[in-house]
Amino acid sequence: MDYQLHPLCSLFPPMSGWEFDSLKSDIAANGLRQPITVHRCLILDGGNRYRACLELGIKPTFAEFAHAEREMLAFVLSSNLHRRHLTTGQHAAIVASAQNWGHAQTVGKPSKSGSTTGLETVANRAAASGASDKTQRMADKVARDAPDLAWKVAHGEISLAKAHQQIATPLAPALRSRTAPTNAAPTATLREAAPTQKIEELQDELDETREVIDALKRRNDELEAENKTLLLAADSKVLDRLQELQGYIKAVESQRNDWQNQCSEMKKQVKRLQRDLDKAKVNV
Repeated sequence: MDYQLHPLCSLFPPMSGWEFDSLKSDIAANGLRQPITVHRCLILDGGNRYRACLELGIKPTFAEFAHAEREMLAFVLSSNLHRRHLTTGQHAAIVASAQNWGHAQTVGKPSKSGSTTGLETVANRAAASGASDKTQRMADKVARDAPDLAWKVAHGEISLAKAHQQIATPLAPALRSRTAPTNAAPTATLREAAPTQKIEELQDELDETREVIDALKRRNDELEAENKTLLLAADSKVLDRLQELQGYIKAVESQRNDWQNQCSEMKKQVKRLQRDLDKAKVNV
């Protein structure tokens, strides 16, 4: 039978590119060393391993989730969240979406202990995702107001900052509704609103860009460490893997440089907008 992903498992983006190729190579060489965890015929953990086995023509092995259902959410997060090279924004969106799923499962089913997921507070969710309280609150709002958009954030299709901007209430229209007739002179508040909001939006994007750069730097360090380890060996398979890793390192370094350039450009935009805002205040 074909196994589908559990909703919790589907919160995580599937492996692709060199990461998935590396997993397939390992399974092809060593077999499936860790069984795929399922619950009621849905994959809780091991979706990428399952896909790799199918593509390789290897029969996968399965293990039924052996714990209480209330422990399922914690199991999936602990098995997948911190071993993947995702941005902090993705982590925060996954945790926020997981909490929403966990809450939905308890509607009409009061818990005797009073705690259902262990993610009830912002502090709990931030600790689980590794994000700041501010970033986690942004993810919580996106997951609450636009679950489909939160899924896109989790899968890397849109940044958390941009998703949050899409659902945020525009500031300028709200201010205009409180002003005098349309032919009246604009107030200082209206002149300041647009650049101030733009600065805040750019700052959010800048923060997330820095998180991406940090994640790429960590991945680069990991690849270089593996590279050095393989240098100690001398067989042909290791040398092939070494060349492959060197290609990955160059790709990661290229991505890191692109993000750093983007970060520098956003810093310049923030400075320009801040100068415009300062001039506007002086002219009031």
